[in-house]
Amino acid sequence: MKATLKKATPNPEHSFNIHKDIGHAILSAWHYHPECELLVLKRTYGTCLIGDHVGPFKNGDVFLFGSNLPHTFRCEKKYMERNDEKIGETIVILFENNIWGDAFLNLPEINPIVKLLNTSKLGLRIKGATRRKVAKIAEEMLKDSPARKLINLLSALEIIAASKEYELISSNGFNPEVTSVDQNRINTIFEYTFNNYHQKVVLEDVANIINMGKHSFCRYFKSKTKKTYIQFLMEVRIGHACRLLVEEDFNMAEIGYACGYNTISHFYHQFKTLTKKNPLDYRNNYLKTEEAKLVDLA
Repeated sequence: MKATLKKATPNPEHSFNIHKDIGHAILSAWHYHPECELLVLKRTYGTCLIGDHVGPFKNGDVFLFGSNLPHTFRCEKKYMERNDEKIGETIVILFENNIWGDAFLNLPEINPIVKLLNTSKLGLRIKGATRRKVAKIAEEMLKDSPARKLINLLSALEIIAASKEYELISSNGFNPEVTSVDQNRINTIFEYTFNNYHQKVVLEDVANIINMGKHSFCRYFKSKTKKTYIQFLMEVRIGHACRLLVEEDFNMAEIGYACGYNTISHFYHQFKTLTKKNPLDYRNNYLKTEEAKLVDLA
């Protein structure tokens, strides 16, 4: 399975695509598309793979992807399999870079948005009050008239560009232009890793699934992703651990074991290497942040 080229479904009444995905419709393969994408995540948690970035995502996250940036979101099954109002959902907005036309994009007033879309080629995670504003606009767009949808899309991008409340996701060295053979191999490796990170993973076994020797595989993976496979595996495991720390009441040993670590010391070491915090501090900091939000809302 390779990184799939996806095309937005054309509609004579709209110049771009906006839709809501619910439950299993959230799932997608490692894919890319020529359109930019504004993505709002609701009632779902999991691990995302965006360019060369691996990490957790959570309910309420908002992302902006530039054209042809490969990405996938691996959601926890329990959020997709519910049959009530708490089932996971996403709002997806796909639009062309020059949706408003070249003449409009050359206006000096639009320059901040043009710069934003260029920056988004590496992927952006929207933060703070901007994240909440953009998520609200996306909700409204689902019900808006066609003209109002277009106006609100411009408004959402203007808010992001003006606030600069975002962080880059992929590294500057990431090159999304790989061959179809590379896409097939890398996606196979990703799928295997996501399905097996909770148990012992042997390099020879991973290399075998793409018919390579261990050392050739290690060189190949690093040349395509700018990181070693061991580092990638650690990011997948620690990403899952972050989600368990903020959502479940498991102790540290249970979380480490669920993420593929046989010893608590190894889990602590890799967690701190990646997050600069130990797992308990990570959980406590998250709880303090959530409490502060509740106070602000009171």
